[in-house]
Amino acid sequence: MSDRGHLSIGEVLSLLQADFPDVTISKIRFLESQGLLDPERTPSGYRKFYRPDIERLRWVLRQQREHFLPLKVIKDRLAEHGAEGCPPDSPAAGSVTAAAAVAVGEQGRLTGVAPGEQLGRALDTGPTSVSMTADELAAAAGMTMADLRDLERYSLLAGRQVGPDVLYDADALVVARLAAAFMRFGVEARHLRMYRTAAEREAGFFEQVVMPMLKQRNPASRRRAIETLGELSRLGEGMRAAMLRNSLRSYSGQ
Repeated sequence: MSDRGHLSIGEVLSLLQADFPDVTISKIRFLESQGLLDPERTPSGYRKFYRPDIERLRWVLRQQREHFLPLKVIKDRLAEHGAEGCPPDSPAAGSVTAAAAVAVGEQGRLTGVAPGEQLGRALDTGPTSVSMTADELAAAAGMTMADLRDLERYSLLAGRQVGPDVLYDADALVVARLAAAFMRFGVEARHLRMYRTAAEREAGFFEQVVMPMLKQRNPASRRRAIETLGELSRLGEGMRAAMLRNSLRSYSGQ
């Protein structure tokens, strides 16, 4: 902490980047715009971050990175513990469980939605662990803006309109980083379309399995549908890995 007792937003960024390398000034401003931070302002409008503000920010970033909590959940937990208090970390409360996803749906997000969109919306938690601009996403993934636009052109990632800005979430960051790793082997965005196609086919198949539960239109059935979807996703991941290993054995001569 500086001699003046508070830090500027730039100094806070420098302080946090060792532990949170993905944090940016725009991310801190975004968290403030969502009501998760409320730093004092100077008469000229500059932010003044004191120790409680920084600890609060650290806690919010940790919940996003380690527990993938939606911002609304984080905000609610902060409200429960007072304006400056941060609740203790709780792994049990950290993950967005199937039941939590259904709870979102029960608040009206599934109402009037076509069956083919229900599961995606139920699992959509909005801006969570990452909210980046296109420039920030490209920098974090280690790729050029042209590479990122190629990924968008082939529908491998997409941003979310938030006010005047287009922001990218944690899934977009995962896709971008994986794509950047592929690119180091000469693999282009157009080659990665097969993963998108395979994922869409798998999602369509899973939807057929759980759709009878969704059509029952009651909370218990929807909860079973989301839980079943999570289990099917886990099984599918294991099956793909096993099939890939079997296929690669022929190249290694085993």
